[in-house]
Amino acid sequence: MARPKPATFDKVKTVAENRRARFDYFIEQTFEAGIALTGTEVKSLRSGEGSIAESYAEVKGAEVWLVNANIPEFSHGNRFNHEPKRPRKLLLHEREINKLTGAVERQGMTLVPLSVYFNGKGRAKVELALAKGKQAHDKRETIKERDWKRDAQRIMRERG
Repeated sequence: MARPKPATFDKVKTVAENRRARFDYFIEQTFEAGIALTGTEVKSLRSGEGSIAESYAEVKGAEVWLVNANIPEFSHGNRFNHEPKRPRKLLLHEREINKLTGAVERQGMTLVPLSVYFNGKGRAKVELALAKGKQAHDKRETIKERDWKRDAQRIMRERG
């Protein structure tokens, strides 16, 4: 019998984060996915380079692909260096892929990468979210709520 997965992921070193995703989408559920990389991509990520700001994930057949993620070429790479914006395969269990496929096709949800990080074992992972897009009024509400929390913290700090 399989062990239950931990609620939070063991993030040792976060390389790239998509902070805009939490503002633009309602995050329903998160998944931890492995990512298939070449050697120079791993070296480039370990040096702290990489961006997932405009990237997304899509399901093609029985596979999930990370599209438009930018991992710049490794500075000491030779002619075997990688292409910076190539689609990269995400490694998930079959039942997770089926769940994502159903949500994307039936419910109109989106697969958004939230962060790229190295776990405790040194493996590159992607935190993938199943999300629903926010509309303009939802975003305004989020801004109001964030401002109110900031003001409340300031007031509490002043009163001691």
